[in-house]
Amino acid sequence: MESAKSNNNKLPSNLPQLQNLIKRDPASYREEFERQHSVYQALCVIFEQNPTVYNNDLHQVVTFLSQVAQCYQDKLSGFPQELSVLLKRHSTVLHPEMRMSFVKALMLLRNKNLLSPTDLHILFFQLLQCQDKNLRKFLKQHIVTDIKNINARSKNAKLNKELQNFMHEMLSSRHAVAAKTSLDVMIELYHKKVWNDAKTVNTIVTACFSKVTKIMVTTLKFFIGRDEEEGGEESDSNSDSDDEEEKKSVKATMMAMRVNKKTKKKQKKIDKAKAAVKKSQKDKKTKENFDFSALHLIHDPQSLAERLYRRLEKMNERFEVKLMTMNFISRLIGIHQLYLPNFYPLVNRFLFPHQREVTKVMVFAAQAAHPLVPPDDLSPVLRTLADNFVTERYSSEVMAMGLNAIRELCARNPYCMSGDLLQDLTQYKTHKDKGVMMAARSLIALFRDKNPELLFKKDRGAPTELGVEKRQENFGENRAIDYIPGAEILAFKTDGDEGLGTSDDESDDNWVDMDDDDSDDDDESKPDAKKEKQDKDEDGEDDNKGDEEEKEKVFSAKEALKEVMKLTAEERAQKAADIACSRFLTDEDFARIAATQAAKRVEKFTKSSKKKKRGRKRKAPDDAEGSGSGELVSLKNIEMIYKKRKHDKDARMESVAMGREGREKYGMKKGRMNPNASTTNREKIKGKSFMMLKHKVAGKQKQSFRTKQMKLRNSLLKQKKFR
Repeated sequence: MESAKSNNNKLPSNLPQLQNLIKRDPASYREEFERQHSVYQALCVIFEQNPTVYNNDLHQVVTFLSQVAQCYQDKLSGFPQELSVLLKRHSTVLHPEMRMSFVKALMLLRNKNLLSPTDLHILFFQLLQCQDKNLRKFLKQHIVTDIKNINARSKNAKLNKELQNFMHEMLSSRHAVAAKTSLDVMIELYHKKVWNDAKTVNTIVTACFSKVTKIMVTTLKFFIGRDEEEGGEESDSNSDSDDEEEKKSVKATMMAMRVNKKTKKKQKKIDKAKAAVKKSQKDKKTKENFDFSALHLIHDPQSLAERLYRRLEKMNERFEVKLMTMNFISRLIGIHQLYLPNFYPLVNRFLFPHQREVTKVMVFAAQAAHPLVPPDDLSPVLRTLADNFVTERYSSEVMAMGLNAIRELCARNPYCMSGDLLQDLTQYKTHKDKGVMMAARSLIALFRDKNPELLFKKDRGAPTELGVEKRQENFGENRAIDYIPGAEILAFKTDGDEGLGTSDDESDDNWVDMDDDDSDDDDESKPDAKKEKQDKDEDGEDDNKGDEEEKEKVFSAKEALKEVMKLTAEERAQKAADIACSRFLTDEDFARIAATQAAKRVEKFTKSSKKKKRGRKRKAPDDAEGSGSGELVSLKNIEMIYKKRKHDKDARMESVAMGREGREKYGMKKGRMNPNASTTNREKIKGKSFMMLKHKVAGKQKQSFRTKQMKLRNSLLKQKKFR
């Protein structure tokens, strides 16, 4: 009893214990709570007189009340507003620890749903004006987490709309820190797929025209997919230090294993260290994937590109910022197929071999090309690349990059290339440097598919079935087809086609021809016409039987492909159109169509009569369309130089290790046939200490020169004696 009374006396000062008891039974401890609430009110009056001083008692009472606020909501209904007023009134003069305690109390009340998120976020954005870096980082993290938790189960559209409108207002505010924080919050919520709608993206777009360079650069990095560069230096330094520490630990364990006694435990330790290093290196080599869907959600890309271009012309920022702006404009032009004629002369000014980051400028020029750009706008860019890079006065690497840039540009718009220029460039296919030779051959492979008429006749290659079916299009021409190319393979039934769709001829069997009973007189008056009709019907039935026999025949996959190759282009188009109109296609059908198109690509075209013989196969060409098929141009496609570079020791050892994979080890096999057999004396010696073997090592000393001389003399005398 005495101990219980002593605990009750200490209860008012022991707030954590009182907090625990109140959460279990709020009604029984209401009197103690009211006492603490009155203490809080008195401390608030004292704190108002001197808010710059840290008050530990107030800090503890505020934390206590925020923990038990859900138990006495009638008494603490105005508690969140009181804390908010204190923070608004003395936000800049408060002690940092006192300000942080008030903020944490409000966060706790928000987690208990005793405070609306809009009111709390408005207050937090006002607190961003405080000169407290830790507080700003803490507030930003809470805002992101709070919005993510709100949309965890289902998206609250009404609340999201209010918060997005508030973020838009903050983004256009004069306070740079608040604007930058709101931008960071929206970008992080987009990456977390919480706010990944068009409204968020178009709100972020407005930050491209901010007067604060840091905000503009953050927005450009978001759209060009390079947000990770902000922490690039820190991550690089951390990774280098981690590598050094891992190498040191592995070396230490290897040295200990070499000097000390060899045991299974130490061997396992070495294997574990090596595995950890290998895993960390593997994780660092993983490629980063970027999501470019934000570029597709922009509402008015044409006006955005024009405004960005006008700003780029007058920009006085660093060259890196100009490059990012050019990258963003080129991606907008390429993805949305915009027309911005003034952008190409701007890019043309930077296309010189001595220009800094010239490979990136080449990428921007290729990205800004698409089939709807007039050839007159792109021809000067193409001519500049050919004149400034593909010349003998520069190194082979510069020539190879120039040819690669021309290939990437022509892959997106082949109409800007002239026949004379292309024929001059293709003559580098026999250049002594391998990089230039491969770049020229890749250009030839591209135009074999795009427009072979521009090439020399010897460079066009043998015509294929797929190339004959295609018709070359001029600028602005868009030829629409009413069939699926390659669908004619489905007209030939193969072994696995049972249960698929039916054609029109098969469905005609269900129809019955009915005679008109009303026209009896006409039939009697014309018996000759009726006999002729019957004769024609009999002949037609014989023909239909022959066709049905051909259709009922089951082909193998190779035989069906041979039958397709025998058809002319017009017959294939007719059959493909009939198939597309008569049945639904399955995944297996599309797989057969893709295989047929691939076979046409390597099948040599031969002119013949109605019954075509199958031509010989030619070598499958490189994927010339691979470079221009994507929306974005990779920097590796421009810098792709086929040259054997010098490797350091680590690279050579890595190639040696790769060559040893899947191969038996050389030397003696250390495993014994019988694992239970006893060890040899040599194996026993390895486990003994040095002092036990000292006398044996001393006996194996090096022989002197005189001893070797005497032995040689005796052996020669012995040989002479036996002759």
